[in-house]
Amino acid sequence: MIPRELFKKIRKLEIRTKGLVSDIFGGEYHSAFKGQGMEFAEVRPYQIGDPIKNIDWNVSARSENTYVKIFEEEREQTVLLAVDISGSEDFGSSGNFKREIAAEICGVVAFSAIQNNDNVGLILFSDHIELYVPPKKGRKHVLRLIRDLYAHERSSTKTDIASALVHVLRVLNRRSIVLLVSDFIDDNFESELKSVSRRHDIIAVHIEDPRELNLPKVGLLELTDAETGETTIVDTTSDSVRDSYSAEARNKHEKVIDTLIRSRVDRIPIRTDQDYVQPLIQFFRRRNKR
Repeated sequence: MIPRELFKKIRKLEIRTKGLVSDIFGGEYHSAFKGQGMEFAEVRPYQIGDPIKNIDWNVSARSENTYVKIFEEEREQTVLLAVDISGSEDFGSSGNFKREIAAEICGVVAFSAIQNNDNVGLILFSDHIELYVPPKKGRKHVLRLIRDLYAHERSSTKTDIASALVHVLRVLNRRSIVLLVSDFIDDNFESELKSVSRRHDIIAVHIEDPRELNLPKVGLLELTDAETGETTIVDTTSDSVRDSYSAEARNKHEKVIDTLIRSRVDRIPIRTDQDYVQPLIQFFRRRNKR
């Protein structure tokens, strides 16, 4: 039995995301994620200009004419949502937690996928695989995924993106779309990211909070690492403390971006203090221009 409050949250998310899909993202999704392959449709007589490689020699040999194979875009696809649910995902200084924003974005993509008759699956990970739901179609399946995004109780607060990517390679046999949703507060996952990028169409949804990039000037401030539980007290009235914090945060931010660029992975930047709709629209439109 789903708790009443969680049910209301899921229902509200369904209404909002389905509205966005109908009004904005349905067509954008279809154009951005074209079929990953081609499938045989029929044969027809050869015409001047047809590629020689498309000639169907078996059919041609049984007739007096030369025939070529006609292929159509293979529309049905698989979308895998790989979502970080480590301790840092429960952070949000503007009233919106990273994990809730991740759930909404995944809802938009999942409803867009089933509208296009695609399969959707889910991986929730911390420093290990917390949950894997194999790809399927249908509204009930998507609602189950959204429920898991909100309600699954993790067993670890730490992060291991590399192990999640290894699992992606293990469970996906054919080329798929992989949405990797994380704040990317982790190291040493570039090799695995490149491996996934070579076999699948992977997109990084990079969720950040402004307080992770800059400290406010509010006096003594207790900071707790959400993944290790370590606590430290810093004096935010000190310019050097705030500058040092910002410099380190910028270095980590730029390192993530560099890793994604080297791995040929598209990035969608999301902030907890801003609406995620516009960054998604911009991403889809960039994709459509390729």
